[in-house]
Amino acid sequence: MTAVRRWHVGPIRRATRNLLLPLDVNGRPLLAKYTRDREEARQEIRGHARLLGHYHIPALHAHVRVPGGYLLAYERLPSGRDKGLLLDLLNTEAPTAELLQYMDNLTTAYRTVILATAQEVPPENVVRKLYWDRAAPGGRLDTYYAGADFPVAEGIIDLPVSRLAEYVLVINGQPRTLGWTATLRRLRAHFQRTEPVWAALTQGDPTDVNLAHPLAWLDYDTASPNSILGEFANFLWHATALGGWLVPTYNPAAFADHPATFHRVAANRPQLGRAHVNHATRTIHIDYTAHVSAPRRTAATAYWHQLVEPVADKLWPHADLAELLRPYLAMRILAVYNLADLTPADRLLALARLAEAMSPSFAPATFFSVEEAPCPAP
Repeated sequence: MTAVRRWHVGPIRRATRNLLLPLDVNGRPLLAKYTRDREEARQEIRGHARLLGHYHIPALHAHVRVPGGYLLAYERLPSGRDKGLLLDLLNTEAPTAELLQYMDNLTTAYRTVILATAQEVPPENVVRKLYWDRAAPGGRLDTYYAGADFPVAEGIIDLPVSRLAEYVLVINGQPRTLGWTATLRRLRAHFQRTEPVWAALTQGDPTDVNLAHPLAWLDYDTASPNSILGEFANFLWHATALGGWLVPTYNPAAFADHPATFHRVAANRPQLGRAHVNHATRTIHIDYTAHVSAPRRTAATAYWHQLVEPVADKLWPHADLAELLRPYLAMRILAVYNLADLTPADRLLALARLAEAMSPSFAPATFFSVEEAPCPAP
């Protein structure tokens, strides 16, 4: 008589600081998630409970304290090599009908829940992890940049970032200014303000690896009322820069099961052209060509026209959306990766993008490579 195998264990994967282990138990597919941070695990359990009934999320079958952390057992959604995530719909040569339908479903779900749950609340009542905590004393802005002074781009622009305010940055022919110390001070001050912010119930970290395909939301430690503007900045910067360029370059382990990501980096990495400094005229010339693959442009365009614009029309009908988004975008540029850890060329490109975001002429739709909305059929 052949023994029935009741257990099957798949290869273990690392996701940021956590470990993921696929399991099959008596034919039931599970995903075991081990985290060493018990408070983060408790936040994830609470976040999962908050999203139930609002978003499609896999069932949480069990959670238990174990030596050194927490173990959570989720329903395992269908996945495989280069399939199972929004990421995989973005790793194609051209946008597909499947991607367009996915973005329709995604933005419809978000629009419904955000408008139903939106309210103005004090900043202390929203998830603070991705913005407020990172700008607070001892947060990532301090950890990365307090007391630090590093070259703008050694071997290319040999000037300390602390002296950028003394120069005009001519980026693709457009004059910009970027005071490094003033920018950090401005962001810290912004996230110390006490005015209410518009918040809504979301997952909070809407990246292409936290959105499953077919549509479902994964990873819940930031799930709760989140700043709506922070939600927008997070998705758009990830779709057009982090997900296709910086994350696969600096955290390749995150894509072990999605190797097609690496074949698409060239289609998403900005190309640096001329870059030089003229100390006599106090100018720094930076020319670059933005590269955002067609599927990622399509995703950003759908998100902008089908979610950002209609929600902004309801909540901020007369406000300058660029001014509202600016501090959240700047925090995504500065407080995900330490710019000092990037290669000189990548650092220079990130600083150029930061200067564009901080410019009074910042235009979010242009910045995020959003295409014009199609004209309605007659």
